[in-house]
Amino acid sequence: MSEILSVPAADVRERSEIGRYLRWLQDERSLSFDGYDDLWQWSVTDLDGFWSSIWDYFGVRAHTPPTAVLADRSMPGAQWFPGATLNYAEHAFGHPADTDRTAVIAHSQTRPPIELTFGELRDRVARARAGLVRLGVGRGDRVVAYLPNIPETLIAFLATASLGAIWASCAPEFGPRSVVDRFAQLEPKVLLAVAGYRYGDRDIDRRDELEQIKAGLPGLQHVVHVPYGEQTIPDALPWHDLLSEPAELEFAPVPFDHPLFVLFSSGTTGKPKAIIHRHGGILLEHFKNHALSWDLRPGDRMLWFSTTAWMLWNSLMSALLVRASIVMIDGNPVHPDLREQWRLAEQTGATLMGVSPGYLMACRKQGVRPAEEFDLSRLRQLGAAGSPLPADGFRWVSEQFGDRVLLNVGSGGTDVCSGILQGSPLQPVWAGEISGACLGVAARAYDADGRQIVGELGELVITEPMPSMPVGFWGDEDGSRYRAAYFTDYPGVWRHGDWVRFAPEGHCVVAGRSDATLNRGGVRLGTAEFYSVVEDLPEIDDSLVVHLEDAEGGNGELLLFVVARTELDEALRSKLVRSLRSALSPRHVPDVIGAVPAIPRTKTGKKLEVPVKRILLGARPEDVASADALADPDTLHAFVAYAHKEDR
Repeated sequence: MSEILSVPAADVRERSEIGRYLRWLQDERSLSFDGYDDLWQWSVTDLDGFWSSIWDYFGVRAHTPPTAVLADRSMPGAQWFPGATLNYAEHAFGHPADTDRTAVIAHSQTRPPIELTFGELRDRVARARAGLVRLGVGRGDRVVAYLPNIPETLIAFLATASLGAIWASCAPEFGPRSVVDRFAQLEPKVLLAVAGYRYGDRDIDRRDELEQIKAGLPGLQHVVHVPYGEQTIPDALPWHDLLSEPAELEFAPVPFDHPLFVLFSSGTTGKPKAIIHRHGGILLEHFKNHALSWDLRPGDRMLWFSTTAWMLWNSLMSALLVRASIVMIDGNPVHPDLREQWRLAEQTGATLMGVSPGYLMACRKQGVRPAEEFDLSRLRQLGAAGSPLPADGFRWVSEQFGDRVLLNVGSGGTDVCSGILQGSPLQPVWAGEISGACLGVAARAYDADGRQIVGELGELVITEPMPSMPVGFWGDEDGSRYRAAYFTDYPGVWRHGDWVRFAPEGHCVVAGRSDATLNRGGVRLGTAEFYSVVEDLPEIDDSLVVHLEDAEGGNGELLLFVVARTELDEALRSKLVRSLRSALSPRHVPDVIGAVPAIPRTKTGKKLEVPVKRILLGARPEDVASADALADPDTLHAFVAYAHKEDR
């Protein structure tokens, strides 16, 4: 039986941004809704009406107006706002009255805190834009960043967007192979990078890694060094020189579908998918999400720890769209202790604080009492994403904050760069469950035959187009990889790759990935990346990696199984760890490395990642794979034995 922890307050329509939007709908469109469920149903049925209301309510500034809202409703291939030209970056600087109001507050373990007003941010973006023009950057060129979550990254991103150039970023914790696998696809003209950084009490030198990255990008024309720590990058243009000349900030009008940035989501075969997101789609989706779900308003402050490799970084930057301030955090988020994020929320006056479910559960376990220990009086909403939050975590948050702070647990993805399932001030909070589907997101659960199901686990699908669905994948000229990623199983319907169970009332539970993609603390890792590193070692013949989600909300367990030519001793385990850490990232280091006699494959040679995962979760082999389809059914025995080990 589901347990309601809180219900919307009686005055929620008077004091929330979604309530203000409802009043606007009644005044401007003569539309009235009894509650969230009615509003959601309209948002996924009357797509023209809903998305045009988002356009008008938030005052999207178009250089040329659209000729329609949704000219083609088919998926893939929906055509949104044809004829419109605009620029995402133009909407990030608030109103003239905001010039002296804080836009950015940055806390780092590498240097002292930094604050920028909207006016200072505008000046630096204009200078960076002029610097990029001097480097020959124009519409359609790619600018990439090997940078942490610092103001310079935001400045470079907005300058790139203002030109109609295309942005992509990786965190400096990523190893050279991971970075080159991503950036080389884009053939960038400019790379911005740091030479090192500080993580907790450790100084990290990335100069050797940067040299390998540069060598892997043969068409690269310019490297810009962003000063951060003691190291420098030889023969690079200093950041100060890039920003040396004052300029007026201008914005290139681009079509609604013009690429804004590329996000990378690793798949199970080949290089990471380079997902192209459009100016107009991200603008509309983030206006809607940030104001109507996260309840962000002018003067608010959004704090959410993220690296520049996660889609939440792009979402964090979009707080500027609703004239809220961004709190940027770089370094170890639990240094010097577990209370650091609460401490930063107090210091910065955060009104929306985002955390991982694992962090909340760790605070609960260690007896942290944030509402008593810190002045969090400005906090109105606590967001959680990246993995499921257990019911005990919901209850702990309720005990700490009562009804004053809304716990908004969500699930979304790089693929749409936003939430798919989430809460809002208008929805109840259910212990251990997500409140429901986001506005404008026609999310359902499907069985294997494409029928909608309620009350049981099914594939998470989206049955109607969203503006923030990708333009496509970079280099996928005929769209075949894009269609295969989302539309093969249910033609005309987006399959997201998660298991979900909806209750009749609409609240839901996400039970992990339904495909082989790994979800490590909210960042998706592709199995292909693991195999390219592991199987390149002379000691390893074959391998298989799976991720088991944690019912307590943590990072879960990442398991790597190898077929080794020699004994899998500690020396070989250490070599595997070093190789994965240096070539990919610390997130790719497994919790367990085990030896097996052989890797199970189909007769066509495909590794059985999903069936193995289900066996490790307790399923019987005959229920997850047909023996007739396997090259050698006996290869599953080792995984059955591992699943029943008492010392796991």
